[in-house]
Amino acid sequence: MQTTADYYCAFCGESSTTFVDISAGLSQSYVEDCQVCCRPNILYVRFDDETLEASIETEPESD
Repeated sequence: MQTTADYYCAFCGESSTTFVDISAGLSQSYVEDCQVCCRPNILYVRFDDETLEASIETEPESD
């Protein structure tokens, strides 16, 4: 099941929306470039096991 979730860039603080896919598991992490400043963020995606609602925390990817 694919859906969208919002996150805030760890560099510029702007909000972005990304696609998330629960079929990859309830806890995921991957790198995605910010849609505003283009810098790489590590996204930590977690799904609530009852509601399947996604939440995303970010941190900057070091160079």
